[in-house]
Amino acid sequence: MSRAWMPHGAARREVGPLLRAWRERRKLSQMALALDVGVSPRHLSFVETGRSRPSAELLLSMSEHLAVPLRQRNELLLAAGYAPRYSETRLDAPGLDAVRSALQRLLDAHEPYPGLALDRCGNVVLANAAAQRMTALLPPALRQPTLNIYRASLHPEGFAAATHNFADWARHLVQDLGWLGESTGDAELAALAEEVLAYPNVAALMASPPPAPDGTDGLVLTCELQIGEQRLTLFTARAAIGAPRDVTLAELTLELFYPADVASEALLRAAATSA
Repeated sequence: MSRAWMPHGAARREVGPLLRAWRERRKLSQMALALDVGVSPRHLSFVETGRSRPSAELLLSMSEHLAVPLRQRNELLLAAGYAPRYSETRLDAPGLDAVRSALQRLLDAHEPYPGLALDRCGNVVLANAAAQRMTALLPPALRQPTLNIYRASLHPEGFAAATHNFADWARHLVQDLGWLGESTGDAELAALAEEVLAYPNVAALMASPPPAPDGTDGLVLTCELQIGEQRLTLFTARAAIGAPRDVTLAELTLELFYPADVASEALLRAAATSA
């Protein structure tokens, strides 16, 4: 069996504690989950304590009710001694040509505004020309081997140095990363959160109390970047692929940036024209 399906050592862990951890993460009682999947609370208790081995169908049913991501569903199946049910296809594989082309067309149609496709950890897997123009401003160390949106935005030598409202924007990114790690139980996301929290600028920010709302906040949180003498103010929208059955596609997120004011739109259009 390929080691690609054992990223977090799930095959060496008991399925019962893993299921219990997911149930507790979703704040469900044994009674509630048992009723949802149509088994007795006693049987579910036996599964969680290792006294009973769940069938693959029961594991998938519980995973569905607990909203377990596809990657972690495979890990549960492996931990119980079953083969994984969901493929994990490289985005550049021929089988994903149609999806990859569609995503790239969507990003290119978003020009002259930046658009990115991100994997589960925020690594950039596709980008349009506007996004590439922005990321070219980063030092090479933050662009290689793979640009990560959290590192690029929070590292002291990255966009953090040019973010006018870093306190607000950084708190949003840290909370977003923490929520993703907590909701998925993903060890790589947890490691990434630990890394960015150790950045001196982020550590200092998170050690200070958050500012109290003053009633003057806008409708959406924006990222305000100082580009030379000009201010670029952006807000984002996110999208995902509907009904994915592949781990790679399930974990993809489109991050589309929009100008928040007329001056920012003019700046982006001017950059596209000059390019």
